[in-house]
Amino acid sequence: MRLGDIAVDITPLRANRDFRLLFTATALSMLGTALTSVGASIQVYDLGNSSLHVGLVNLVIGVSLCVGLLAGGVLADRTDRRRLILATRAGSAVVVLALAGNALAPEPQLWFVYLAAIAAGVAGGLGAPALMAVTPALAGREHLAAAGALLTLTTQFGAMVGPSLAGLIAAGPGVAVCYLIDAAGFVVGAALLWRLPDLRPEPDADADPDHDATQHPVQAILDGLRHVRANRIIRGLMLVDLAAVVLAMPYALFPEMGNEVFDGGPTAVGLLYTAPAVGAFLGALASGWIGRARRPGTTLIMVAALWGAAIAAFGLSRHLWLGLLLLALAGGADTISEILRRALLQQYTPDRLQGRVGSLWLAQATAGPATGNALSGGVARLLGPGATLVAGGVACVAAVLAVAGALPALRAAGPTSAPIADPAPEPGETATLPADDPGPADPAPTADSPGGTSTTNTPTTKGRRL
Repeated sequence: MRLGDIAVDITPLRANRDFRLLFTATALSMLGTALTSVGASIQVYDLGNSSLHVGLVNLVIGVSLCVGLLAGGVLADRTDRRRLILATRAGSAVVVLALAGNALAPEPQLWFVYLAAIAAGVAGGLGAPALMAVTPALAGREHLAAAGALLTLTTQFGAMVGPSLAGLIAAGPGVAVCYLIDAAGFVVGAALLWRLPDLRPEPDADADPDHDATQHPVQAILDGLRHVRANRIIRGLMLVDLAAVVLAMPYALFPEMGNEVFDGGPTAVGLLYTAPAVGAFLGALASGWIGRARRPGTTLIMVAALWGAAIAAFGLSRHLWLGLLLLALAGGADTISEILRRALLQQYTPDRLQGRVGSLWLAQATAGPATGNALSGGVARLLGPGATLVAGGVACVAAVLAVAGALPALRAAGPTSAPIADPAPEPGETATLPADDPGPADPAPTADSPGGTSTTNTPTTKGRRL
């Protein structure tokens, strides 16, 4: 196998100036976000002296993100997505500056961090669906896997460099500097994204634009939910992700693991946050094969199970070097899983629903880890961090295998570059398609596509931490 067969595909960067702007802005903002994420976790642990507070803050931001994401999904399918992205980034910058002010106060307040988490969650949630929805337009549907890998690189580069840097900054000038750097990243990124053209959603040929524009927001969200429920592949990938992020989420335990188990202080904590990002970064660099995977659905199941197994093994480790190696393995599995999930989701969703379906995925991808972190923090008070991680990892593997067994369509899913309008319902479900549109059947191997008909944090940008 040649190096070019596995190296990350940079075609979207070469072919599209607007995607280059998105890529650069995301890379800058992800570094700042990683600084704030780890800095806030360290600050919360210092103020509350408990991993439970770290998990609860993650839960708060997850709930507020859900609210913002659901509203943002509707807005992203009704308005200019570029303007929505710019407005919400301005709001996020204000919140981060407020966190810096609290950190610089003579007596920083834990309650203010909780309040800022709510505001940050709402602002970020309003803009995230629009940011995700513009990717097919900027990169092209035929390059979704490559674009997802490139955007994952920006996220993981920030997550790889940011945590260690945040640990050094927290031990030196303080977490306020982390927040200030993040605010600067928002400003520079907004200046780059300002140069994008108007990015309004494209209606389907048979869709009524007036109906979409006047539809009640709750009904609009339900339309996206019906699409997720009816499409067996999208439903399956979301269940797999839910099992991984709720049952085997280790981030809330990193401060306790770094201080109590590995006895390394803030530096060890920063390294623990960095290790999954290093593995994820390397996984994204070697992601060129993903777009040519014969059975991406099966690959998704395998790497999701590998995440759980690596987290369980991390819980048993007592040496920092071994723990870092296992976390890197988990990070590599997670990034491959994310690239596959993003591609499957976007290829099986029409443009008029990209915002809403993307918002549901992002809501789960954020609230799920927040719930998982809160669960880990609470269970760790009873079992200790190591036993909590082992139990969660084993439960994750079992849940992923159960989903794979229940949804053969996910196992058979193969790559496609064609947009999918709406799925055919399963027996007993209500159809949402026109009578003359049968929708895609369960993917099955064909001569042209051995894997079938189909092929994904989030900066993910999927949020694994505060």
